Parts: sequence; C-alpha cells; structure tokens
Amino acid sequence: MDTKNLGRWLYLLGGLATIVIAVFEISLDGDTANWVTWILMLAAVLAGIWYADHDDAAMIGLRYLVLVSVAGALSTWLTFGDFSVGDYITTIAGAVVTFLGPYVLTVLFMRWFKKQFGS
Repeated sequence: MDTKNLGRWLYLLGGLATIVIAVFEISLDGDTANWVTWILMLAAVLAGIWYADHDDAAMIGLRYLVLVSVAGALSTWLTFGDFSVGDYITTIAGAVVTFLGPYVLTVLFMRWFKKQFGS
C-alpha cells in the first residue's frame, strides 16, 4: 500500500471515528480521551502530508473556513417541536471541524514548505 492510499484511509477512518464518538456521545475517561485525541490528531496530520493535494491548499482552507462559519448556526435548522435535526448536524459539523483543523494546518504548511524549498 502506497502512502497516498494510506493517507486516504487515515482521512476516512479518522473522520468517521470522530463523527461516531461525537454523535453517540461516547464518554471516554481522562487517559483514554487523551490517547484518542492524539491518535486522531496524528491521523489528520499524516493524511495532510500523504493524501492532500497541496496545490489545492487555498480551496481546502476556504472549505474549512466555510464549515467553521456555519457549524454553530445549524442548531436551529429543521426543528420539529422538541426534536431538532440541526442539533445532530451541528454535532457532526463540530466533530468534522475538530478533525480537519490539524489536517488543514498540515496542508497549508506543506504547501508553504514546497513553495519555499521546492521539494
């Protein structure tokens, strides 16, 4: 398996794990939560190095900023009495934003690094 495919799997599985933990409100104790956080952050950074198209860094950053901007505003969307679909969408968007933060920073850094040092 080459690094591009490994990065793709890290991106997919890290994002899904983040969403599952957030949606099902899986409570983790202190040490486990720290380990899971570090593992997901490492997965995002490695996916940013191996999987992302570094020439498309501006669009990746723009999509991330749009997601961050609307993530909190979705909670009032599709409210049916006491049940709100928007709460689940906000939870998912917040989880994705949390996972994508290190990914986007890595993509932007790699773009800068390649531009400065030409590798």
